[in-house]
This record gives sequence, structure tokens and C-alpha cells, in this order.
Amino acid sequence: MAEQSVVPTVRTLLGRTDLQLSLVGAANEQPDGDLDRPVRWVHSSDLADPTPFLSDEVVLLTTGKQFEEGDGPSVYVDEYVRRLVARGVLALGFGSGVVRPGVPAPLAEACVRHRLVLFEVPYRTPFIAVARANAEAVAAQAYERRSWALSAQRAISLAALRPDGLARTLMELGHQLGTWVGLYDAAGVLLREHPTHALSPAVSAAVDAEVEAVLRRGARAASAISVDGEPFTLQTLGRGGRLRGVLAIASAELDQEGRGVVTSVIAMAGLAMEQQEGVQRAHSRLRAGAVELLLGGQTTLARSVARELTMPLPPGPVQVALAEGAGRTLAIAEWLELYAADHGGEVFAGRAGSDLLMVVSEGSPAPQEVAARFEVRVGLSEPCSYADAPAAVEQARVALQGAEDGLLSFRDRRGRGVLDSPSADAQAVARATLAPLRDHDSRAGADLTRTLRVFLENDGSHEATGRALSVHRHTVRARVQAAQRLLDVDLSSFPVRAELWAAFRAAED
Repeated sequence: MAEQSVVPTVRTLLGRTDLQLSLVGAANEQPDGDLDRPVRWVHSSDLADPTPFLSDEVVLLTTGKQFEEGDGPSVYVDEYVRRLVARGVLALGFGSGVVRPGVPAPLAEACVRHRLVLFEVPYRTPFIAVARANAEAVAAQAYERRSWALSAQRAISLAALRPDGLARTLMELGHQLGTWVGLYDAAGVLLREHPTHALSPAVSAAVDAEVEAVLRRGARAASAISVDGEPFTLQTLGRGGRLRGVLAIASAELDQEGRGVVTSVIAMAGLAMEQQEGVQRAHSRLRAGAVELLLGGQTTLARSVARELTMPLPPGPVQVALAEGAGRTLAIAEWLELYAADHGGEVFAGRAGSDLLMVVSEGSPAPQEVAARFEVRVGLSEPCSYADAPAAVEQARVALQGAEDGLLSFRDRRGRGVLDSPSADAQAVARATLAPLRDHDSRAGADLTRTLRVFLENDGSHEATGRALSVHRHTVRARVQAAQRLLDVDLSSFPVRAELWAAFRAAED
């Protein structure tokens, strides 16, 4: 955790040069981790059994006077050490020169046998000096932790005042704790994390599952979990029965100061999410209005409205995507707002009926990410200009209706053909199929569309087509070949001719 002082441990106590304490045995021979366990207090006693008066995580000092008693030195010393270990004593300090000139061999052997740290306190070092040194270290650490907590809360409060205060608060909390933190919404979707992508996919999936389980219970709770040996703390946000999300922290149990800092973030995050939901709903209604303007062909006005909503329309060419609602439109819109801020205005999103409409830069991965992250069906149009946005919306709708799961592009949907399309979709597929011909005719002043239709009406006869159009059969042949190239088809194939004939018929409806 950031800004921590040195924790008072047996090792730090032995490292005080002014005390001149000496470890009995080599450091690497001590019980694993015992030298680095925090020391709560240092106590002294020469009682034959001091354990009723001791607490856990203490260091005991003794002069060894009690070892003069008992049925036998070795047996008595062994039982004495066993009781200390069972009580949770971290280490035993033996004061030399008071009763005995040095550490008794039976005592040293018993400490090795029961894996208890043993050190020698020289005659010139009073026990009170050892106890005071540890007390001062404990007090210094407590002071530094309180100072850190105040500094951390001040930094987090300042972060909350910045634009996108919730994201900044989360980032500052992660920085202060020196660990990963993640914020999930009420649907269990990870909205923000810091640092990003710090968890492995397997660990991330396991945490996501735990968060969803907490949210399903619907009660306010704090829980500690372990995923592949990594400890996490989960804390719900909001009121019981109306949870707003979960704050996840990759950390073991926090101390009092750490919990205080997290508590302040939970309070701010809960309030921010309450307020943000209201703002999001207002923005959602405004973006829905911008979508209606866009569908009505009022691109300039739609662009002006979108610009005021911190999610401007991306520059063309663009693609239109429709994500099925499934009650997730608000959560998806909030995620897309963050995505747009991180990707330079690559996407605009607004409600379109019960679905969510996205206008994205050509080739943007945002629709695919929405489909994968929120497990919803998404239909994607072909690239277009804003002038063709209404037609692109229809393409996205057709693709969405044809999507079984995940994302389906209109290009792939169109590949199934007009004849395989439901009547409601056939017209959109037909118009998209014939669009290359009509666009070419519009630009070049040509007549490929009409020529191809008459060619199909006359069973693929160049001569009959020429008579119907009053042109030479070679002219017909050249036009048909040009149409083949534009449509990338082989008109000698009956299925291709049937498909194109169906497209001409459906496009008229």
C-alpha cells in the first residue's frame, strides 16, 4: 500500500543498532516469515507460565529465573516453549547476565525444536528500552498511516472534482493503494479499472462471476475472495435491493486506515452513480432525439446536438450499428461514452426505439466489442456517407434481425440473397444489391441498370434486349459485361440471374 512506514517486525527490532540484540542461530534457519511478522507489543515476564497474561503477536522477554524450578531443566524448558508457541508468541528474548551468563542450551534447543525465534538481550540493554523501541515504532507507523489516510482522502476528493470525477477517483484510489481496482455497474459490467488490463483473462472472468453473484443476492455486503491465490475485496455500492454496482480491489484485508479511504470512495462512488444515472437518462433522451434527426435526414442539426452531449458524430465515412435492447441500453451507452472519450470521438450512440443505435467510424471495433462484452446481438451496415444514413439504419436493422448471436454485418446478411430474405428485409437487401449499378449510372450518366433488367426480362438474349432498347447487340453485350464487373457476378449462371431478377422486383415494392 502506498506511503506506508516500515512495519514493526521482529526483524526491524533486531535491526536496531542501539539495542544490540543478537539473533540466536542464523536468520535463514528461522521459521518461514516469522522474522517479518508485525509485532503488536513487547512484554517481559519471568513467570513459569506467562501465557494466561499474553496476547497474540507479542515478543516476550525473560531473564530465565523460572528455569531454576521444575522437575528437570530440559523437560520444563521444552514445555515452556511449547506453550509460548501455542499462545502465538512471535519471539523470545533472553536477558543475559541477570540470572545466567548466556542463553541456556536447553532453551535454544527447545526453540529450534518448536520453531520459535530466539534472540539475546545484552545486560546493558534494559527490557524497557526494547519495549519502548517497539512502542515508538508502532506509534510512528500509526501516525504515518493516519497521515497517509488524510493525504489519500484529500487526493481522492480533488480527483472527484475533475471532469469524469468517477474515473479519476477510481484511478486515484488504485494509485494510493498501489493495486488494481475495478468498478462494476448494476448489471455486473466492468465500467472502469485501474490499471487497465492488469488482470489475466482467467482471473478477470472469475472476479466478474463473483461480482455477478454478489449483485444477484441484492444485499449490501463486503466480501473477501481468493482467485488463483490472489486476494480480492468486493464492496457493494448503493442501497440493499437497489444496488448500483460493486467496487473490487485486488488486495488482502485492509488495515483501519485503508478501510477508511475505501469507505470514502464507496460513499462518493455510490452518490456519483446515483447522480450519473439521472444525467445518463437525460443524455439518453437527447441522443435519441439526435438519432431521430439523423434518420430524418437533418444531419447538420443532429451533428450540432451530438456535439453538445460530449459524444460528437464521428467524421465520415461511417457505419451504422444496431444493438438489441434487452434492458441493457443505458449500460451500453455509458460504456460507449467512455469508449468514445478514449478513442477520439470514434462512436456516437443513442436509443432507437427499444434498441441502441451506434454511428461509428468505418472499421471501428466498437460494435464487435459491444456484442462480446454485453452478450447482445448487433447488426452492422455497410460504410456510407451521412446522406445515406437512413438507408444504413435499415441495413443495420436487417442485419440485426438476421443475427443469431454476436455481430452480423449487412454485407454477410446480403450474401444470403434476396430469395432467402424475409419479405420485410428483401427490399433493403435488393436495393443494396443493385446499388453499385445505380451509383455508376448516376455518376457516369450510363444506363446499366435498365439494360440489365431488360436483359433479364428477355431471358439473357443480347439481340432481343438490343431491339427492346433500340441499341446494337454489341452495345448490350458491353453494358452487360460492365454490370457483371460492378456486381462481381457471373450472369451465365441461372441462380445469379434469378437472384438479380428478384432484386429488381423487390426493389420496386
